[in-house]
Amino acid sequence: MNTVFILGLAILLIGVFSVAFVRPKTYIARLINLEIPAWGLLLVMLAYDEALALMTFVAVTAISTFVIVRLMEWRDASC
Repeated sequence: MNTVFILGLAILLIGVFSVAFVRPKTYIARLINLEIPAWGLLLVMLAYDEALALMTFVAVTAISTFVIVRLMEWRDASC
């Protein structure tokens, strides 16, 4: 197997656990920790195709950031 693929899977797993079991349970900490699995996913996709990986990384990062920010605004407004 390719070393980039294995490194990407390791970062992806570490990132998933860092998002799921974040210490300070704030939305900004979750947003920052959401970038870790995104980089792991980018490395996994880079092992297959560079153009597909970069386009998907940009799209997923933009959409997930938008959704998390909207969720933070909604939660703050409801309190």
